[in-house]
Amino acid sequence: MKKTIDVQAAVALAANEAIAARTQGSFGVGGVLLDQHGNVLKSLQNNVVREGLIFDPTAHGERQLIDWYFAERAKGRALPPPEEVTLVTSLDPCAMCTGAILSAGFNVVVAARDANAGINYDASFSFACLPAGLRSQAEASFFYPAVKGASQFARDSAGAAPKSFFIGKTIAEATQALCSLVFEATSEKVQALLTSDPPRAQLKDPAQLAPDHPLVRQLKTLYPDALAYRCAPHRPDAGLAPYLRAAMERDRRQGGEGDAVALLDSFGNLLLCSPGRRALSAICTAFMECTRQYAQLRYTLMQGLDAAAQAEVRQYLAHPRDGTFVFARGPDASAQSYMNLGAYGSTMEGPLPADNPAQFQYVTAALDDAGLAAICAHMPPLYRDVIRIRPRQVADSALVAALPAPESQPTMQPTPQPTTLP
Repeated sequence: MKKTIDVQAAVALAANEAIAARTQGSFGVGGVLLDQHGNVLKSLQNNVVREGLIFDPTAHGERQLIDWYFAERAKGRALPPPEEVTLVTSLDPCAMCTGAILSAGFNVVVAARDANAGINYDASFSFACLPAGLRSQAEASFFYPAVKGASQFARDSAGAAPKSFFIGKTIAEATQALCSLVFEATSEKVQALLTSDPPRAQLKDPAQLAPDHPLVRQLKTLYPDALAYRCAPHRPDAGLAPYLRAAMERDRRQGGEGDAVALLDSFGNLLLCSPGRRALSAICTAFMECTRQYAQLRYTLMQGLDAAAQAEVRQYLAHPRDGTFVFARGPDASAQSYMNLGAYGSTMEGPLPADNPAQFQYVTAALDDAGLAAICAHMPPLYRDVIRIRPRQVADSALVAALPAPESQPTMQPTPQPTTLP
């Protein structure tokens, strides 16, 4: 087992993972998980892209490390409690990964800055883009080591005191530059890939395919009720309620609070309705499962095909931006909800279509409209200015009436999350 008692060495390991991600064609970001003695528990690279295809928009290094931790604990592996674990990342965590980290309760060491999507995008170390109730937790767990020198990468240390096993607590300028430049070298290319699907005018209705078509078979293998419901495009109605209720009940059985997320395509077809798996991992929410499963379905169907065959898959199973995500429960000010908002941003990656501003809808409100708008308005620039995330309640009152607020269940967060708004 590798061991590091030096921030520089730990960041260098994360940078090596970032280089591997760049070589793979994914975002150049990597991370390392350390125990309370500096032993390396696991290192992982960003896996959003594989073989030139989108594999999983949520497969950032930090998110994967957190799921790995909970999966290993579920198998019975003796791991230290979250508050004794340190996650070292080559890039300032995005909103999704920050929400996941706060949900898990890890400590964090951050190398390079991300001025677009990073939680410390403005280099203020104030975490003002988080809901107010989460800021103190971030202040107590995020450490930004000093980078000694005179270049643009130099900085003073900021944030929480690092764990005591770190004897060396600074980063070399060259390593910091590597973390920044590897990400910058991949960012635009991967974002272009994430938004390269055909325009809506070229999309085809999967409900018109024969039941034995391979695409339909694969879709129904993932979700047996796929294509069993249809509504007016972007206008979910009470007919969706039974599918949401069934998934909500599964969510409760699997450790959640009774949430579910449905994905409708641009024609109004139900493609997927997912519960979370919080008993498996603190961050396996319904939305994380839904967006991941749909992306990996598309990846599986396109893997190994020629360009023309891949294009056909994209026409029938389009990018989610042209359809509608419908959450049973609206966002609140918790770490999990912030993670969901960030993961939604990672799924969209680019601006929402001008003719589909209500891509993100929910049935039961957890916050009033002003409170939810305030959370979205404080998010880093990618989310608030480019994607313009703004969840909206469904318009159909019968659907709202058909889906009462689920009873609260115990969560897997290490501490209760306040709901104070910015």
